[in-house]
Amino acid sequence: MSNNTLIIIPTYNEASNIITIIKKIRSLNINDDILVIDDNSPDNTANIVAEYADKNTILLNRNNKMGLGSAYCTGFKYAIDKNYKKVIQIDADLSHDPKDIIKLIDYSNSYDLVIGSRYIKGIRIINWPITRLILSYFANLYSRVIIGFPILDSTGGYKCISVDALKTINLDKIKSEGYSFQIEINFLLWMKNFDIKEIPIIFTDRTVGESKMSKRIIFEAILMVPYLRFKKILRANFD
Repeated sequence: MSNNTLIIIPTYNEASNIITIIKKIRSLNINDDILVIDDNSPDNTANIVAEYADKNTILLNRNNKMGLGSAYCTGFKYAIDKNYKKVIQIDADLSHDPKDIIKLIDYSNSYDLVIGSRYIKGIRIINWPITRLILSYFANLYSRVIIGFPILDSTGGYKCISVDALKTINLDKIKSEGYSFQIEINFLLWMKNFDIKEIPIIFTDRTVGESKMSKRIIFEAILMVPYLRFKKILRANFD
């Protein structure tokens, strides 16, 4: 494996965005591989990727909609199997600026988990409605207070993780999605005493396509936090 970092992009109905984000990543002049994991998007996202893909762009087309957490775990297993050193999580909707990949990778030389944080050095979010901002802000506050970990943006999805750190987690046990998945991964790495760093990013709400946020994702995250607190108290197995 010549490339150390695998950039994972889960997709579902991102036909309008996927080529743009791939081009933006390629414009950084890095040779890292991009793994697009598509959940059989009705808008033919996978076909668009397949037509455009270069030798450093890999497509995994799954048979049905299995969710964000499942997609990332699939990507993590792929990275482990192919001997990558690091993975980048990034959304397909352009809410994460691909230019920040450089910063994430640079900091990952000293930390096992680097989080692109929306809540460090102020609130760094553009174009969210106030209700969504309040929900996200207090979800993160709730996580910090109940779980007791120091992460300001535990629900953010833009991060770089050491593959060696991921090898210590039983990925088959992770069934959570969305906000809940991000909290759980951060929690497991924190409880295993891996080095964690938050760096400031600017998050811009999507302008094309539809948000995947749902009441189910919100309620799952609400329930996940006390569950993790309970595991922490019992010093349960953190695989």
